[in-house]
Amino acid sequence: MYKILEKQALNPTVTRMVVAAPFVARKAEPGQFIILRVDEEGERIPLTVADYDREKGTVTIIFQIVGGTTERLNLLGAGDCIHDFVGPLGEPSHVEGLKKVAVVGGGVGCAIAYPVAKKLHELGAEVHSVVGFRSKDLVILEEEFSAVSDVFKQMTDDGSYGEKGLVTDALKALIEAGNEYDEVIAIGPVVMMKFVSLLTKQYGIKTVVSMNPIMIDGTGMCGCCRLSVGGKMRFACVDGPDFDGHEVDYDEILKRASTYREFEAKEREAACNLFKKEVR
Repeated sequence: MYKILEKQALNPTVTRMVVAAPFVARKAEPGQFIILRVDEEGERIPLTVADYDREKGTVTIIFQIVGGTTERLNLLGAGDCIHDFVGPLGEPSHVEGLKKVAVVGGGVGCAIAYPVAKKLHELGAEVHSVVGFRSKDLVILEEEFSAVSDVFKQMTDDGSYGEKGLVTDALKALIEAGNEYDEVIAIGPVVMMKFVSLLTKQYGIKTVVSMNPIMIDGTGMCGCCRLSVGGKMRFACVDGPDFDGHEVDYDEILKRASTYREFEAKEREAACNLFKKEVR
């Protein structure tokens, strides 16, 4: 059992938890993920390691409430325990040797982008962070990104906070201002990563994206997280989650990702109804 030490609502649908998991914290690196089960009968879900503290033996996860399992997880609080917390899984982000990098985060994907930006900053790289949200009330990790970024661009679709526009608008402006990046790292909605990759391809800038398709076992055996990269089948759990952004088949991923949306909505509703019955 893994004890939740802290819980914080970052916005109405996104929650941060700090979990006591010393063996995971000892080996975790930016870009990796864990797989958890809320209880003994729960489903397995992957969540990215948003931060870690080796000395304290803690791992931070940030998740969006989208289905039944994340709804159940969000019902837990500080002092409660998560049944299973396995990891770290996946390949760490390869950031050594990079001198100047643009880190682009979108929505809850910023929880994945932040530890990468933090690691780059610790290694002495010049970090330009561009983060985007639909509106002001969805903004997360602003202070954290600002602390590890030499240049920080906060974007919102509706202009309610920061600059109005898309992350691609800000990234294009930075590139055309003469910034020469060793690499662009984009993490967020698949559509966002697709258009960031299309933009950087025009300028010949190496681009890495972090993929989070449907996943069950996290070891490459179930095949659920398969995706096409450069015309070859790859598995996000063991080959990734980072891949060459210019070679990913985004349209295939978007089609597969939509398969279970209706099911997720029903499971979340069922979890909410169960909670209402329990508190009566």
